Amino acid sequence: MANKVLKRSETDRKYTWRLEDIYPDAAAWREEYAEALKVAEEIEGYKGKIGESSANMLAVFKLDDKLTNLLDRIYCYAHQLYDQDTANPESQALSGEAENIMVKTGEMLSFISPEMLTIDDAVVDSYMSECEELKLYAKKWEYISRRKPHVLSPDMEAVLASAEDVLGGPKKVFGMFNNADVRFGTIKDENGEDVTLTHGRYGIFIRSNDRRVRKDAFTRMHGAYKNFENTIAANYEALVKGDMFSAKVRKYNSSIESYLFDGNIPISVYDNLIDTIHEGLPLMHRYVKLRKKALGVDELHMYDVYTPMVKDFDMHISFEEAKEIVKKGVAPLGKDYIELLDKGFNGGWIDVYENEGKRSGAYSWGPNGVHPYVLLNHQDNLDSMFTLAHEMGHALHSYKSNSTQPLVYAAYRIFVAEVASTCNEALLNFYLIDNAKDKNEKAYLINHFLDSFKGTVYRQTMFAEFEKKAHEMAEQGRSLTAKSLNEMYYELNKEYFGPDMVVDKDIEVEWARIPHFYTPFYVYQYATGFSAAVAIASMIRKEGQPAVDRYMKFLSSGGSDYPIELLKIAGVDMSKPDAIKTGLDVFAGLLDEMEKLLAWPYGTGVRPHVPVLGHGV
Repeated sequence: MANKVLKRSETDRKYTWRLEDIYPDAAAWREEYAEALKVAEEIEGYKGKIGESSANMLAVFKLDDKLTNLLDRIYCYAHQLYDQDTANPESQALSGEAENIMVKTGEMLSFISPEMLTIDDAVVDSYMSECEELKLYAKKWEYISRRKPHVLSPDMEAVLASAEDVLGGPKKVFGMFNNADVRFGTIKDENGEDVTLTHGRYGIFIRSNDRRVRKDAFTRMHGAYKNFENTIAANYEALVKGDMFSAKVRKYNSSIESYLFDGNIPISVYDNLIDTIHEGLPLMHRYVKLRKKALGVDELHMYDVYTPMVKDFDMHISFEEAKEIVKKGVAPLGKDYIELLDKGFNGGWIDVYENEGKRSGAYSWGPNGVHPYVLLNHQDNLDSMFTLAHEMGHALHSYKSNSTQPLVYAAYRIFVAEVASTCNEALLNFYLIDNAKDKNEKAYLINHFLDSFKGTVYRQTMFAEFEKKAHEMAEQGRSLTAKSLNEMYYELNKEYFGPDMVVDKDIEVEWARIPHFYTPFYVYQYATGFSAAVAIASMIRKEGQPAVDRYMKFLSSGGSDYPIELLKIAGVDMSKPDAIKTGLDVFAGLLDEMEKLLAWPYGTGVRPHVPVLGHGV
């Protein structure tokens, strides 16, 4: 590992995304910025007139599509420019301007929904009957009309729109603190050399075979957040109170109801996840016990959770190698999918490596009419290869939806987004295990699947429970202090990890470094998505082309229906806990196999049978 993190200017262009595919330069960005304001003004000219004729209604819908596309381009370009180097003042300024236009146009167009909802349903129906082009927007009208109880007067909507910039302050503050300002100092790596600790490197160090390195990274990382726990708690409380304000004003019963409403996701789906995972906690505790035994430690600590259970084995996978393996892994999805994947790999979609000031983590994003973009912080290991598969799942989902659906229905909701990404991971897992070279590699890969399940299903459900409890505390009038949040998070860790885990005191402040908490009631969808994806991947492997055809139809459906209905196209019903229970069954089966593999002695010439993952799902 190089001790020095490169500056953005030092990064090889081969491994950076091509933002010039959106705009050649900032001047072109500013031209469309001005055009977007003009389109917003044109829409504003229809204020009070939308219901006068089908022509007016159609004009507003079409202009809204045009503005949405322009704003997507403007916002994506500015924020991706910022994300590649958050410390760059020019990028900071452009990002701020992008935020401003979103707020400004939001204020200008805040009249649309309340005015639409004053139009009698019979009038809208008659307009759609007489105007063929307007029929395209029938589903959009349904989306608008179901919000009727929660849409306010035009004046109130304008006030709320103007408040968006303020309400978004906590997320912006955390992003700046977490990506640009917080420093973790240095630790000594496995070779005793001083290395700067970063978000990206923490992911490597916490998986190190050297326990001292794991502990040092864990302690140093959480110690940095401990130093700012009161500030971060105050910032998070501001976010939660903003959620409460918005929910109350819009006449929702709770913050969680307000966030799930747009996707038409029943709160029961969220609660079913938590309840079902609680039923499955004995399996998690069994996993912890197996990990303790595999590592041969007297006490299993929180910094021991991520290092592989398989000793003396590791996989170094370069980015170039990762691309080829991912293509082989998702080959069951067909030739067209692989060709599209190759296009993304080699077409300037991906920003690959960490650099100074670059946003941590990974994501896929991009405006309609260009191509998707993927941000990575690749580290040449197995996890990074799975991240590549995951984010390209998102990217191809977007590409297929954008290519198939009209603009108004191209965007899909987060609830279905995680299915496409995790299905790629599941297929890759199956491929790797099927093609493992020996018992040790197979055990290492099953270990990876178990860890993925632990991290994606159990851990994200724990996050979801934390969010729900935090919002409920605030709604009950209780303060969200560093003390109360630390205590709640610590107790959740004790409950989820069980009696064989030494729950280190440092973990209590981990909530303070989780970016997902600033997109409320989001993370539960990783757990539901993982469960759905395992089921779909299994169908693809068992059924072949019929299941692939269903899945491709799902990927091409965008936001043309509500998420739960879209998943039914692929053969999964997430209104029931069945998929989650199935996932727990797969997890249990793999625990069995892992116990056998770790007990199997080297050199016997006999290997235990390891079933293909997902069979029977």
